[in-house]
Amino acid sequence: MQKWILGVALFSLAGCGSLVSDTKETNAPKLPEGVTFVEQVTKQNSDVPVIPYSKYTLSNGLTVVLHEDNSDPLVHVDVTYHVGSAREELGKSGFAHFFEHMMFQGSENVGDQEHFRLITEAGGTLNGTTNRDRTNYFETVPANQLEKMLWLESDRMGFLLGAVSQRKFEIQRSTVKNERAQRYENRPYGLVYERMGEALFPPTHPYSWQTIGYVEDLDRVDVNDLKAFFLRWYGPNNATLTIGGDIDAEQTLAWVNKYFGSIPRGPEVAKPAKKPVTLDADRYLTLEDKIQLPMLLMAWPTSYNGAEDEASLDMLARVIGGGKNSLMYQNLVKTGDVVDAGAFHDCAELACTMYVYVMGQSGDKGNLKTLRSKVKNVLDGLEQRGVSTKELNELKGTVEAGAIFGLQSVSGKVSQLAAYETFFDDPGYLGVELKNLRSVTPESMEQAYMHYINGNPSVTLSVVPKGKTSLQAAKPNFTSPERIIPEHQKVADDQLLLREPVDNFDRSVMPEPSNPVEAVMPELYQFELANGIKVLGTKYRETPTVELQMLIPAGRRFEPEGKMGLAKLTASMMMEATKNSSAEEIASRLDSLGSSIGFNAGLYGTVVSVTTLEKNLTETLAILEERLFAPAFTEADFERIKKQALEGVIYEHQRPGWLASQASREVLYGGTSFSLPPEGTTASLNDTTLGDVKAFYQRYYTPNGADIVVVGDITADKLTEQLDFLAKWQGAPKPQYTTPSLPELPKQTLWMVDKPGAPQTMIRLVRQGLPYDATGELFETQLSNFNLAGNFNSRINLNLREDKGYTYGAGGYQMGGKEVGQSVFYAQVRADASLASVKEFLAELEKMSTEGVTDKEVEFMRLAVGQKDALNYETPGKKAQLLGQILTYSLPENFVETRNDIVASISKQRLNELAAKWFNPEDYQIIVVGDAKSLIPQFETLGIPIKTLQLQQ
Repeated sequence: MQKWILGVALFSLAGCGSLVSDTKETNAPKLPEGVTFVEQVTKQNSDVPVIPYSKYTLSNGLTVVLHEDNSDPLVHVDVTYHVGSAREELGKSGFAHFFEHMMFQGSENVGDQEHFRLITEAGGTLNGTTNRDRTNYFETVPANQLEKMLWLESDRMGFLLGAVSQRKFEIQRSTVKNERAQRYENRPYGLVYERMGEALFPPTHPYSWQTIGYVEDLDRVDVNDLKAFFLRWYGPNNATLTIGGDIDAEQTLAWVNKYFGSIPRGPEVAKPAKKPVTLDADRYLTLEDKIQLPMLLMAWPTSYNGAEDEASLDMLARVIGGGKNSLMYQNLVKTGDVVDAGAFHDCAELACTMYVYVMGQSGDKGNLKTLRSKVKNVLDGLEQRGVSTKELNELKGTVEAGAIFGLQSVSGKVSQLAAYETFFDDPGYLGVELKNLRSVTPESMEQAYMHYINGNPSVTLSVVPKGKTSLQAAKPNFTSPERIIPEHQKVADDQLLLREPVDNFDRSVMPEPSNPVEAVMPELYQFELANGIKVLGTKYRETPTVELQMLIPAGRRFEPEGKMGLAKLTASMMMEATKNSSAEEIASRLDSLGSSIGFNAGLYGTVVSVTTLEKNLTETLAILEERLFAPAFTEADFERIKKQALEGVIYEHQRPGWLASQASREVLYGGTSFSLPPEGTTASLNDTTLGDVKAFYQRYYTPNGADIVVVGDITADKLTEQLDFLAKWQGAPKPQYTTPSLPELPKQTLWMVDKPGAPQTMIRLVRQGLPYDATGELFETQLSNFNLAGNFNSRINLNLREDKGYTYGAGGYQMGGKEVGQSVFYAQVRADASLASVKEFLAELEKMSTEGVTDKEVEFMRLAVGQKDALNYETPGKKAQLLGQILTYSLPENFVETRNDIVASISKQRLNELAAKWFNPEDYQIIVVGDAKSLIPQFETLGIPIKTLQLQQ
């Protein structure tokens, strides 16, 4: 069952690359004037994973870290500024994040919205993120675009303020407000960390507010405040530029020096002082929310990122609530007391926090006072129970394997190098983290527990349904103190001390890309097992890992009538005990190997996924064999999984996104299996028995119709030997499916799903579409949609987000399965902009369907889509996805080349024909999830029928 509470990564090593400090060298390469060599780390013959890098500084203080990896023709560029919300002033919360938005609005030599357009046109992807302690901007592009990326990043570092305007400021302020409403106010449990931050930290502590900030703070400032923030924190001496991928180091340094070297230093920035906190007494607070499942969140202040005991606290969190062998799972989830439970150590630069949470059952069984008592009993029991060396070593195996898996993408390696340099002045700091991890002992974990948790005051937050304070853990004794905000001091123009770079070249001339790169399709091998299972694989040598995915024909479309949710129930049961081992024993074996095995039911089949280090493949496949062929299917496991599934249905109905998706399914495919909720309904799950699970397993867990894709450091011959146990598998015949006739839709209707008091409205325009094709009309229609709604610079997103400020983001897509497809346009908008947004959607569709695309848009689409393949096959996961498409849809191995030819040759006339056929607004049904009482009178002015939709539960 998924973790329902959005938390923080449990341990910073997971998914990260690593290196060791004793590999550092001091042989300086030939450097441009103004560039200073610091150190170099090369790959050693060692079992310890290493990210090779070289580190330099420019005379203006910019730190540069390079990582060469020519395995794929791409580069990843990351600029990290050591400024997050922790650098903000009291009363000016949200500035760091707000400025992240402004950095995409153009600079003196880059026009409005051009940053997104140029990188999209180059076939790249980009984004920016802000947290408490840093802000980073990054892009992944074909390798021939590197010089242009350095020009873009340097222009907004050195030449941004001349392009900042009051209008841009207002638009992005509106966008940030929409983001806050979407991610906080209109999301179940969305405000929990804001409330916790206010209770854990004093009002003057920068972690007492969230990175998104408070709306009232955003409302009280003006564009000059934002400019002053940039001038204080966005100097090159407070930044790290990290570049990885298919690069030439000498040429890259020359470009870096050219574009960044003339940017003057900013004010000096000292490392912030650590600010861990303590509590003088237990604090209780209650949040009433529009939810049905009560939740308890408890928190203890601990240390800070990089502290000597951080690793012990990280491992302690895993013991408390990190998996099936954790205390929380064993004592609360497996017993059926709660739906979900867990723990994580949220560690940041200034302070860290240990969190423990439980998700209670709906109704009176979710009494949080009772659950808090049980949580305390579990934690108190840790002192007597302790942690065994065996248990600790299993957890270490999982984390250390994660370090190797983190080496699979250039972006992951670059991000890790950048973070370590930013916070520790050492891109190789993971060597220290690995050493700290290996030094953790049961005794050090016990010391951490006794010092921070046992008997120490904590914050307890009860999240209860509106009007159900009787379920709270305790009567609140804490309310967030009134924020005493200093009077706003307006920043005058003459207080902004601009820094003017002086170049010896014309910066207004955008660099041209070097020679085009060609994406190389992975070399494939294919064979059949003795029982007919098709295997498609490719060798991946960059890490000693193997990723295997097997699709068996146990999909939701084969569920008997009235048994919706059976496929997912069966998949969940496959993760429980076997006839030979308990679920906990299997989890221990997998943890010690650093491997994972999962079962995930979809519409067409159940995917069995395996990830492992190559050296542990044999042992991992032995566990798969046990799980696949000897499930225990006990009544106790079934009752617990079924109860969790029933509560899961209730949880999904809390989410606006799920409501919109289910409404779309029911409107488009009502009365057929395609309209059924994937999780099932309360009625269907209550009617499902363990016998149904066993029957579904016997009929549909079969090798007949199964496919396997493998990406890893293994040859086809060796793989054939390893899969011998699957070659001997015998089962039921391949199931056949008769596609039902789809319903004929009424004329355009607005379907209203009521979410009383919602601060935002979910809007979707939907119509039935085409089944999947790789090179036919569906693919061509996706090309036609690219400029309408298929990228950040699309007409719809620029209209609703960048021009009107109605939404955090809007778009559209066309997708297809084996039998059916759909065309969807979507946005989550301010409630007061609901009617206006629907009108804009309809107007944009009308314009595209009648007038078509422009010549400029056609050229943009060709460049953007045609160069994307350089990024498409980098990681094992992406390669596995490609191989899965080939097998599932019987595609020729050269289908990617065919698609590239279509992109290059499709005519403007053909794109316009498809637009006229597929984007006529009258063909779309309108789904709205929001406050029906206030919205229906507004929508009546559209003159189209309105129907209220009651979704199944």
